[in-house]
Amino acid sequence: METFQKREVQMMQNVHLAPETDEDDLYSGYNDYNPIYDIEELENDAAFQQAVRTSHGRRPPITAKISSTAVTRPIATGYGSKTSLASSIGRPMTGAIQDGVTRPMTAVRAAGFTKAALRGSAFDPLSQSRGPAPPLEAKKKDSPEEKIKQLEKEVNELVEESCIANSCGDLKLALEKAKDAGRKERVLVRQREQVTTPENINLDLTYSVLFNLASQYSVNEMYAEALNTYQVIVKNKMFSNAGILKMNMGNIYLKQRNYSKAIKFYRMALDQVSSVNNQMRIKIMQNIGVTFIQAGQYSDAINSYEHIMSMAPNLKAGYNLTICYFAVGDREKMKKAFQKLIAVPLEIDEDKYISPSDDPHTNLVTEAIKNDHLRQMEHERRAMAEKYIMTSAKLIAPVIETSFAAGYDWCVEVVKASQYVELANDLEINKAVTYLRQKDYNQAVEILKVLEKKDSRVKSAAATNLSALYYMGKDFAQASSYADIAVNSDRYNPAALTNKGNTVFANGDYEKAAEFYKEALRNDSSCTEALYNIGLTYEKLNRLDEALDCFLKLHAILRNSAEVLYQIANIYELMENPSQAIEWLMQVVSVIPTDPQVLSKLGELYDREGDKSQAFQYYYESYRYFPCNIEVIEWLGAYYIDTQFWEKAIQYFERASLIQPTQVKWQLMVASCFRRSGNYQKALDTYKDTHRKFPENVEYSGQNYSASSKGERLNARLRALPGTNEPYESSSNKEIDASYVDPLGPQIERPKTAAKKRIDEDDFADEELGDDLLPE
Repeated sequence: METFQKREVQMMQNVHLAPETDEDDLYSGYNDYNPIYDIEELENDAAFQQAVRTSHGRRPPITAKISSTAVTRPIATGYGSKTSLASSIGRPMTGAIQDGVTRPMTAVRAAGFTKAALRGSAFDPLSQSRGPAPPLEAKKKDSPEEKIKQLEKEVNELVEESCIANSCGDLKLALEKAKDAGRKERVLVRQREQVTTPENINLDLTYSVLFNLASQYSVNEMYAEALNTYQVIVKNKMFSNAGILKMNMGNIYLKQRNYSKAIKFYRMALDQVSSVNNQMRIKIMQNIGVTFIQAGQYSDAINSYEHIMSMAPNLKAGYNLTICYFAVGDREKMKKAFQKLIAVPLEIDEDKYISPSDDPHTNLVTEAIKNDHLRQMEHERRAMAEKYIMTSAKLIAPVIETSFAAGYDWCVEVVKASQYVELANDLEINKAVTYLRQKDYNQAVEILKVLEKKDSRVKSAAATNLSALYYMGKDFAQASSYADIAVNSDRYNPAALTNKGNTVFANGDYEKAAEFYKEALRNDSSCTEALYNIGLTYEKLNRLDEALDCFLKLHAILRNSAEVLYQIANIYELMENPSQAIEWLMQVVSVIPTDPQVLSKLGELYDREGDKSQAFQYYYESYRYFPCNIEVIEWLGAYYIDTQFWEKAIQYFERASLIQPTQVKWQLMVASCFRRSGNYQKALDTYKDTHRKFPENVEYSGQNYSASSKGERLNARLRALPGTNEPYESSSNKEIDASYVDPLGPQIERPKTAAKKRIDEDDFADEELGDDLLPE
């Protein structure tokens, strides 16, 4: 027994127990120091220095068996101790250090964590110490798939560029981009068919390319190409919902005025749209109605619009229905259509723009939405509704009753009972304007005076019209009175302020008139009447620079206004800048090429500049359009005398004698032209006829119609002609003075070729008549 206990004690002495570790503690040994990372003592480490100088460090680890099982090894614990733990089989323990070499771990361990601190592993569950991930392998650009994707991207970019060019107004560029997209898309389809199956073709891209191309053809008025492209889309059964594009084809036929085909395609498109999409069906039916109206088939159009008004009433359909009944002349149906138009709901909530409480946050929100885009859309919708109603009322009022006044009264009553109560007063004002067009001023004044007693807005409008009426009637006192009433009723009414300025202008107080015009412009910067009138006021005040600025600003607003262009030219003429005046008058002629006054003004300016040929051209054009302007006739006659074309001058002086038959000078000019041209007998007959018409006219004065070098008509005295109260008879015993002075002056010699024009001009010279020209 004692022997057994001694042997057991001896065996226990050879057993070394490892310290207990907490297997559940995942972070045990995390802060322990590992001497492997101690690089400061590497210079004193003999094994490390030997490995650096020799190939010792590249030797394979020692894995030979240990001959004795009793050989001990260092103890390996979770705490990184250097104590060796002997294996019962003589094999080095996993992770232990033997002869300075660590044996690799072979046991299964948790990812990102190991308890063996001897190898220097730190806690890194996310593997952040490994650095960034390696870059992805670059794809080959030469692969067919990459080429297809690149080509597909280019097609999309071309379609987008085409749409952007269209929105910017560059239609030709948009069409070119659309064509390029179509060509590349066909190349794309061929390449895709070679690589993949036909089922993988991008139908959406093909549809978008063809649709864009057809749209660009249409806006460029290439209707045949557009129709062909639409046919390609419609006939392709692979495109879903392509039948709706027949509506676009109908629009093209409508532009071509091919109404039967347009209606056919509209109806085909209508069959393609399901009943669920009610809005699209209504729009197509509206197009059908418009086509029937343009084709003159009002009964068919009425059926379409009646169906629309029963399904989904809207303003355009109601307005067009009223026009159709007006075209067929059905009074009762006109009234019903107008009532349907009035009953169309606007769907505008005005109460949301009124703040219900004093909450500052609510008030701020209300102020923010008072002028946002939605509010502007509502304003546009209301303005469109008022325009349709006013136009319909003015159209049907004269025909729905026995008189237009009764018709207007019926329209006013209907409008007063609707949501457009404010339009009733506007209809009353239109009624007064209709009386004005019929020149029934008393009825117009009576209606306006009744409206003058209503609220401030209507009162101001009525007083403004009354002021304009009295101003046109030259009753400036009444015009000023009603202008004051209009201004006092609505100080921000630019028309009232303009009328008040007009009355002050008529009284000659230009400074005060300018103040009223300025106030009107401050209230409404787009009031062109006030801007035009203030330009005239500055012109009267001889403030030409300011007047020119006003008219140039007005020209920027009204680009093709002939009145504005003429005023600019007139100011340049006053500023003694004839070249600029001519340039602006040329713009007037481009706007109204048949205005004789503008043409004569151009001729006058060219005459001042010494350009006779241009002056003659514009004077002659003015004479063609208005052959009764005595100044133009006078200049043309003088021009032909100056160029010694006496026969052509005769016709102008004869016309002048017809316009002013009591003026003796025109007959004398005709006679003188006959004499200068060598037709003495005709000249004598003309003198005799003139003497019979004006027997008492012995001494007279006139104008010399020989043009000077400066282009001005010469004023000269026509000397006394031989006169007598008796007719020219051979039996007369009185002595006759045969001397005669030509009112045109002495006959000048025709200048030689390349000879310098004579500057000096002789006054009237006496010429003696031959015996053959004396009365018998």
